[in-house]
This record gives sequence, structure tokens and C-alpha cells, in this order.
Amino acid sequence: MATLEECHDALERLADRLTTVDDESRRAHAFDRSLSCEIPDLDVTFTGELSEGHLSGITTEPAPRAQIRLTANSDDLIAMTDGHLSFGQAWLSGRVKVEAGVRDLLRLRSML
Repeated sequence: MATLEECHDALERLADRLTTVDDESRRAHAFDRSLSCEIPDLDVTFTGELSEGHLSGITTEPAPRAQIRLTANSDDLIAMTDGHLSFGQAWLSGRVKVEAGVRDLLRLRSML
């Protein structure tokens, strides 16, 4: 099981990766939504804001219900952000759960 700090660092790496998306792709797939990532094995939920293709404001402070909600255990979060587990594979196998509108889900998948 990964630690709280490792999960926070993984989300920061994801945020950094989103900044490397070329401007044309970012414009095509960018959207503004609140995001939460629940990590049940650590009993914590991270929240942040997706805005213009960037993830910012990552915190564990209480927040209103997010528009895009992810649930994954700590090891799967680390594996996804490190590139050892694809988002699509994790989602299809049930290792990550996503609550979002269909359009949001497709855009999120294209960005990851």
C-alpha cells in the first residue's frame, strides 16, 4: 500500500504530465471541472480543479462534491501515474471507478 505522500506526489506528476500536452491537443480536449480522487485504502479523498488542461489546487481539504469522481486504491493510482497501468485498462477491469458524464469521461481518457 502506497503512502499518503506517494499518492499526493503521483497526482502532482499527473498534473505535470497534463502541462506537457501540446497546445493544440489541450485546446481540443481541455475542459473545466472539479475533480476528486478517493483512495479507500488510505481513507482519503484528494480534490483539485481541471482548468484549460491543467490540474491544480490538489488538496485533501473537504470540498463540495466534484463533477468528476475517481476511486482507486493507492497502488493502482501510483501504477497509473507512473505509466505501468493504463487508465483505460484500469477502468475496464474495475480497478478504477469513474463517476462523470460520458463526454467528460471521453475527454479525461484522451488527456491521460
